[in-house]
Amino acid sequence: MSANENRLSVEQLREHVATGQVDTVVVAFPDMQGRLQGKRIHAQFFMDSVLEAGTEGCNYMLAVDVDMNTVEGYAISSWERGYGDMEFVPDMSTLHLTPWLPGTAAVMCDLVWLDEDHSPVVESPRAVLGRQVAKAAERGLVAFAGTELEFIVFNNTFEDAWDKRYLGLTPANQYNVDYSLLGTARVEPLLRDIRNGMYEAGLTVESAKGECNLGQHEIAFKFDEVVRTADNHSIYKNGAKEIASLHGKALTFMAKFDENEGNSCHIHMSLRGSDGSTVFDEGEGQTALFEHFLAGVQDTMCELTLMYAPNINSYKRFQPGSFAPTSTAWGYDNRTCSLRVVGHGAGLRMENRLPGGDVNPYLAIAAMLGSGLRGIEKELPLGPAMEGNAYTSDHRQVPTSLRAARDLFAESEVAREILGDEVVAHYTNYADVELTAYDATVTDWERVRGFERL
Repeated sequence: MSANENRLSVEQLREHVATGQVDTVVVAFPDMQGRLQGKRIHAQFFMDSVLEAGTEGCNYMLAVDVDMNTVEGYAISSWERGYGDMEFVPDMSTLHLTPWLPGTAAVMCDLVWLDEDHSPVVESPRAVLGRQVAKAAERGLVAFAGTELEFIVFNNTFEDAWDKRYLGLTPANQYNVDYSLLGTARVEPLLRDIRNGMYEAGLTVESAKGECNLGQHEIAFKFDEVVRTADNHSIYKNGAKEIASLHGKALTFMAKFDENEGNSCHIHMSLRGSDGSTVFDEGEGQTALFEHFLAGVQDTMCELTLMYAPNINSYKRFQPGSFAPTSTAWGYDNRTCSLRVVGHGAGLRMENRLPGGDVNPYLAIAAMLGSGLRGIEKELPLGPAMEGNAYTSDHRQVPTSLRAARDLFAESEVAREILGDEVVAHYTNYADVELTAYDATVTDWERVRGFERL
């Protein structure tokens, strides 16, 4: 697997800067929420300095809530520690143009501490995934993944949506446009710009289709090595919002915007040998390694649900009969299950249907990969495939709230075994921050039910 030809080499960037085609380089990293954060660097300064020496930024960016408020409870960053800096180290294999922003290229970064060893910030999402990739490599394995992100488009600007408190927005479609060519044509100018922009940025675009909720759509990209897939996911998610804004529209990846169908992010995953050989199906059907891997992911789904559903709103998706799962069942091409096995031969893979559009791809993929490798190591047996309706089965139910998922994660020895104590403590605190904020908030639902009638 390789990126398409539109990824930039350092020499190509140098030429673009010399000719004035690129005057800005965005240095970016994924934060705890999976959002891209960073700086815009003048292109010549990037070439002269940042390319070799990196740049720095405050470590509070991995210790804030979604509103960028500093919060307590994080070991790596606090008032007591002085809110110092960490270094952004550009990963030049991710260098790409962002054609929807004039004169702009971008690069993903790893985060390291400003110590003598430049030790990694282990709680950073890219580092969390990187450790699981290294574990796979020790076994002679390479992991591949693809993420399928859904979003809802509105004929409102982001500013208008904010002013309306996200109420009374106008969806881009007035009816269910699942697979509808007529319905998706209404939004094609935006979808086309997103597809073409992402292709020019080095992503391999497959297709776009309508979905069930009003104004809901999905753009699919080809699977890739897992870190590259997570990077592409974040580039796409950020870029789609930027492009929508340029069209005078807004879109959301919220797991559940309203009472209709939510936004999913199904994650497909497979392994190959380091020599490119298939290891899930070697020509005679699924291998024992595949079954152990799948059993490993299934075994930890409840304890690691926080990595798949990280927000209060994430749990509103888990409704029976909604195409979002409610149990840990696995099955062959069965969309009622959390884990759906699809494909054959080299294409045999597992699909995790639990995550929503709000997922942090690095953390979710790391949880899947780490759990699967644990299943291989311990040779966990795979139970029978679910046949029929998993919503009415007796399989273990996934947590139905952030609080329940937080408690399972915090108390899980398996989570610590896979992810490490620092990571478990860090993202337990992330959940605590969200729960504290939510518990202190008076919602519109409470006002509607209680203002007059209670």
